[in-house]
Amino acid sequence: MVLNEQAIGVFDSGVGGLSVLSHIHARLPDERLLYLADSAFMPYGCKSALVVKDRCLDIAAFFAEQQCKALVVACNTATAVAIHHLRARYNFPIVGMEPAVKPAVAHSRNGVVGILATHGTLGSGKFQRLKQRFAADAQLIVQACPGLVELIERGDLDSAVMGSMLQSFLQPLIQQRIDTLVLGCTHYPFVAPLIREIVGEHVSIVDSGDAIACELQRQLQQRQLLATGRALTDHASIKTDAVAFWCSGEARETAALMSRLWGGLISPNKLSF
Repeated sequence: MVLNEQAIGVFDSGVGGLSVLSHIHARLPDERLLYLADSAFMPYGCKSALVVKDRCLDIAAFFAEQQCKALVVACNTATAVAIHHLRARYNFPIVGMEPAVKPAVAHSRNGVVGILATHGTLGSGKFQRLKQRFAADAQLIVQACPGLVELIERGDLDSAVMGSMLQSFLQPLIQQRIDTLVLGCTHYPFVAPLIREIVGEHVSIVDSGDAIACELQRQLQQRQLLATGRALTDHASIKTDAVAFWCSGEARETAALMSRLWGGLISPNKLSF
């Protein structure tokens, strides 16, 4: 296969990376995409750095076997822990996540920015460096969200339980008068409507999905790896047909949730390693 026509691999610890995949597909509709929901190892945020690193290396090896031309680590925790190990091993473009602190600080009117993320992301050296970089420009208020990823992975996006959990995480930020909120986990955009109800219209909500798609596009252009183009007709069918889906967890449950979040019928291949 011509290198330009090879697929782009995208993975997360579950379905959260679909929020990033959607931005990539919208910006690069000619590209073939492979998505892996690593549901069997979900969540990454509460696991040790060594476990996450080794898992990411295994997943990258799988995508390399599929002859992918680029890899997107659609998980903030995995990026913080493993991306330098991945880049040391592979020479194809590898794009990772970073909480959208820089655009949030630039956008904030009062300089008070809230950040929702997992313990794994907030405790990483990568995030600490990011926080220090912008500490002089804004008041950054971080909030770990234990249990939120697991609830989203169960498809619980708008229940009373979800509302109560989000209230407990967001109230401390609201009380400190944030005007901008960073969704620092790829799962969190799927509960953005409920977050919006809680924080109100005056708080801007920022995530990294489109910025990651832009960076992927830039790196592919730089290396002349962009797909040459396919005849796109029915966008609804293309959205599903252009992507091959894999999961490491229970396929039936994962398929139902992925189909719901992606907006098209998905039957993921089962991955066992």
